[in-house]
Amino acid sequence: MQVTETLSEGLKRGFTVTIPAADIAAKQDARLKEVAGNLKLPGFRPGKVPLTLAKQRYGEAVRSEVLEQVVSDTLKTVFEERGLRPSGQPKVDLVSGQEAGQDVSFTVEAEILPEIADPDLSGVELTRLKAAVSDKAVDDVLNDIAKNQRSFEVIEEDRPAETGDVVTVDFEGKDNGVPFEGGTAQDVNVEIGGQGFIPGFAEQIAGIKAGEEKVITVTFPADYGAAELAGKEVTFDIKAKALKKPVAAALDDELAKKVGLGSLEELRSMVRQQLEGEYDRVSRLRIKRDLLDVLAEKADFSAPESMIDAEFEQIWQRVEADKKAGQLDDEDKEKDEDTLRADYRKIAERRVKLGLWLAEIGRRNTISITQEEMNRALQAEMARYPGQEQQVLQFFQSNPQAIETIRGPIFENKVIDYLLELAKVEDKEVSPEELAENPEASI
Repeated sequence: MQVTETLSEGLKRGFTVTIPAADIAAKQDARLKEVAGNLKLPGFRPGKVPLTLAKQRYGEAVRSEVLEQVVSDTLKTVFEERGLRPSGQPKVDLVSGQEAGQDVSFTVEAEILPEIADPDLSGVELTRLKAAVSDKAVDDVLNDIAKNQRSFEVIEEDRPAETGDVVTVDFEGKDNGVPFEGGTAQDVNVEIGGQGFIPGFAEQIAGIKAGEEKVITVTFPADYGAAELAGKEVTFDIKAKALKKPVAAALDDELAKKVGLGSLEELRSMVRQQLEGEYDRVSRLRIKRDLLDVLAEKADFSAPESMIDAEFEQIWQRVEADKKAGQLDDEDKEKDEDTLRADYRKIAERRVKLGLWLAEIGRRNTISITQEEMNRALQAEMARYPGQEQQVLQFFQSNPQAIETIRGPIFENKVIDYLLELAKVEDKEVSPEELAENPEASI
């Protein structure tokens, strides 16, 4: 085998590889012997089919199979001998060797993964924010649960709807007099002064009486999810059917039983545990973000352009979808497209670099994921879809790539845990409000 380097530019590498025809022929003959030994043809005992007949019938197919395997094995050898790791599938072009008796020659081009050193975190100081769950926080959640479990009593008095009342209505939304999709509903409870409806909807129902009808005009928000209605002025035909007052559920054992628990104390304990878990999750997100910021500053290596391009395209598709739906951040709305693309390409480069670094740290330090960890994560994913657990399990069993959506975060978190052990981490007690400030962490 003869290998000539044709390209060495940054992370790009190119080679021309030539394999003697004799080597191909030897591998082809060996494979034909295997084929002949398994053939069953009339007039021949099993395993006694002449090699010439096997070659006549299957020679071309075997040669194609051998060529594909030889090229694959050779590529692996070429990169391994030079200590190179392709970042993706190399591009291979066959130059010669299609005909029997010819040397096989092909070109290969690929981007390689950069050399990445382990980060020096010995001098890095990080702060882990911690917040305690107060009795008031628990009580607030319990009161919300009681509110969600409230009942409604019909108001028999003939009076107009006031703030805090609930009006049961039928409504039909119209755009220039024509009903629009999703704008019609029956027996909907609208709380006067409450949230959840288009701005101006509940406010214009205030003062209505049971049995009355009314036409109101409202304007959908500019960032409304349905693009065809965003920012549009429409009318709603309203028919008030009943006037009710909400009656909050008492904070007692009966409330706990309504949500599937045995007692109020059990419900209180569960709420506290959930809040503690949420505080811990946010605390981890914040210190993870801080650690990733440190790594990003230390990432002084280049990343393969093809990986950055692929990551950028994924990001940009989401940006364009948000733009179409009118959901871009105010800051992004003020930027022209070139500036916006440049900003998000920087984000793509950061993500690729951090992803490569975490993967390399995990590889060098033999960080792995146990089957037990995968099983727990899969069980948690199945639990998100009550009644569809088996379908979810079958989906992941039949889609090996999908399992990476579970494996990836586990691996990343284990590498993060390893790196946090290398840094100096100080715990700091803060209020829940301080903990919740901008907690998101992202590669």
